Amino acid sequence: MEIVRCSSNDINRVSEFYDNVILWLDNNINYPKWKYKIYPSIDSVKYNILNNNQYMVIDNNEIIGAFVLNDDPEGSYYKGKWSKDISKYMVIHGLCVDNNYYGKGIGSKIVNYCIDYGKRLGYLGVRLDIVPSNLPARNLYERLGFKYIGDYDLDRNIEDIPVFSLFELYW
Repeated sequence: MEIVRCSSNDINRVSEFYDNVILWLDNNINYPKWKYKIYPSIDSVKYNILNNNQYMVIDNNEIIGAFVLNDDPEGSYYKGKWSKDISKYMVIHGLCVDNNYYGKGIGSKIVNYCIDYGKRLGYLGVRLDIVPSNLPARNLYERLGFKYIGDYDLDRNIEDIPVFSLFELYW
């Protein structure tokens, strides 16, 4: 298994991966409330690849996971009652694992990669948000030491997701 920063050559491949994950979620339980061809989409993948923020997890030349790592909360994180007042933190977005790999530690490996990467670059912590009903994500982050700080309206204007659950981890 290898975590790779995506290049423009990966746009279609990563977009198709997200599309397949969303279709699977739609036929099971769509915990993150992602919308097919809306988010994550080819447009968000292109944007994140252009900004060097899109990553994929490769195993035997197949994508088994994807995520975005940057320092842009994409919403009103200032509303959160964070335990530390820091300005230099990483944010994990769009983390997903192929359903055939659930429960095999891929999500943990991704999050630990993000933590190590943030430390190497001099960031002071990782913050993130999830849909409040996304229990698999909540369990993952709490198991890895993230602290839940509450649910907040991040001014994203997503009709069926009025608030997001915020989490933090500092070192």
